[in-house]
Amino acid sequence: MGNYRTKLSRAGSHEVAVNSGKRSRNNPDKQAPNTNIKRPKRAEVNFLPNFPRGEDDVSLERLRLQIVDEAKKTDQNLPLIANLMQTTFALRRKEVINDDLLVGEILERWPALKLESQICAEFHRITNINLKNHFYAELDRHAPRLLSLFRKKAARTGKVAEVLDQLFSAYDLQEQVDIHIKCAAVLRALPAYLHDDDSRFLKLWDTSESDEPNISDVPVGLLLSGANATDALFFNPEKIDIVIEGNVVIKFPTLAEAFVMLFSLMYAMHLSYPKYLANTFDFIQKVLMGLVDGMLKPRVLTLKNDLFAVE
Repeated sequence: MGNYRTKLSRAGSHEVAVNSGKRSRNNPDKQAPNTNIKRPKRAEVNFLPNFPRGEDDVSLERLRLQIVDEAKKTDQNLPLIANLMQTTFALRRKEVINDDLLVGEILERWPALKLESQICAEFHRITNINLKNHFYAELDRHAPRLLSLFRKKAARTGKVAEVLDQLFSAYDLQEQVDIHIKCAAVLRALPAYLHDDDSRFLKLWDTSESDEPNISDVPVGLLLSGANATDALFFNPEKIDIVIEGNVVIKFPTLAEAFVMLFSLMYAMHLSYPKYLANTFDFIQKVLMGLVDGMLKPRVLTLKNDLFAVE
């Protein structure tokens, strides 16, 4: 396999070549062979593809500049942007994987990643999965069973039960419970059930008390805005902002939409899951989305077994 990967690297396979050139007898000053290995970590199908035939850095850079110019227009040509984003996918992945750019720099160079349609398209290019169709279908299928498990936990004692009981008290006061509110309840209860800490991930902004929210210390999160920053805000926010590295990227009306788009952006920008929400994102990736890469964490495996158990 070592000889095979060497031949692939010399033949120009970017996904293999990105890990070559580590420390050796001839290159003693380079990084150790096991340092900063660039490889698919979340079952990516197209992790670091080669450039399209007949294209190089110069030609793809011209197309990138065309995307930037088109994104600045009020009346954007969305089909043209989609075609250019598809063609420049390999260049974009090369920059994201190899150069370790900040999120602000990536969005400045690729402003089309602020469009919902292109966030979904980028996820499909990386994983070959239709983001919204798959996510909502699985969430709708499992929501009743998950809510039942969460309510049983809320009826017990302990810190997790207290958090879930408080959440469902606000949920039961909703005048009209539609599918968006049910999805919000599942996604809000999931971290607590899996013993994750979402206090740094889900931020509430009471618009009646302050003009600007404090999000400078938020590496990855969702900012829910409304006139009353209580638990009820999770179900009926005025808007939800996706925040990455202290910058608002894009806005959505519901928690489920914002959550799945943030999940997609983490793939598009090769971001690691927050350690304090590792179980939650592990469940979303491997159980809901079916993107299996390695074993499940113990609490996630327990929830999966409970979810598919036959009563």
